[in-house]
Amino acid sequence: MRKTWNSLYTWLNLGLSFYATFSIIFFANQYKKQAEMRTLINQARDAWVARDAEALAQLFTLDGEIIVPGQRWQGQVKIREEVTRFAHHYSDVKIDIKRIIVEDNQASIEWGYEDTEKATNLRNKADDVIIVDFKDGRISRWREYFDTKTPLIP
Repeated sequence: MRKTWNSLYTWLNLGLSFYATFSIIFFANQYKKQAEMRTLINQARDAWVARDAEALAQLFTLDGEIIVPGQRWQGQVKIREEVTRFAHHYSDVKIDIKRIIVEDNQASIEWGYEDTEKATNLRNKADDVIIVDFKDGRISRWREYFDTKTPLIP
């Protein structure tokens, strides 16, 4: 009987050790993946602020897309073209990230956005929520929902 208990105890310890080891590895990998997604989001913010079309386009998969109300830019080439066009017409971009929520291969971002239209010197402001999908360490889809009517969140 003692041999049976020792054997059971050994298997139980092995099972718990196996479970603990792989749980730690799993959660460490999840944390690393979430940190990488947050880094991409911050790099995207920095590229928007700098109006750097090349830097922003490189964050996307080759067939990645940006969707904003009334527009859809598919692929790195189109994203680069449209952000270059944006940079020609707008300046003094400011983005204040309010929150980032990351789960699985997607994230939601809430940020306050401002820019100045060069032709009119009009300052544009909006609260913006973005849903981002990731694939192979890059952004595959960036979908924005912005509100230009409600006063900005402090």
